[in-house]
This record gives sequence, C-alpha cells and structure tokens, in this order.
Amino acid sequence: MTTHFITAEIDLQESPLALQREVEAELQKRGEPLRWAVTAVDLERQKVVVEAIVTQSEVPTR
Repeated sequence: MTTHFITAEIDLQESPLALQREVEAELQKRGEPLRWAVTAVDLERQKVVVEAIVTQSEVPTR
C-alpha cells in the first residue's frame, strides 16, 4: 500500500453536502481518501482546491 499527496480542483457546489459528495467522488478515482481539506476557493471561476492524502493498493508483480 502506498500513500500519495494529491491536489484536485472541484466545481463549487450549491451546498456543503453536495460539495462533500463531489470531493469524495473525485478522490475515490485516485485511491482511498485518508484525509482531505479545501485549501482555496476561487469565487470568480467557481472552483475549490482540495488537498488530500490517498492510499492505493499495490498490485503484486509476478
């Protein structure tokens, strides 16, 4: 298992719950999220920047 630090840009959502769901769905594409935080908000572009730590299972090689 490896851990990775990632940064993602997510569309700003109309509610905090919708934003949380969108962030978690995006992070699942990259691994299993351990923790994440919104680190910046760009109101002009309607984007949030999320920094996260995710884990990925290593596939055994033969």
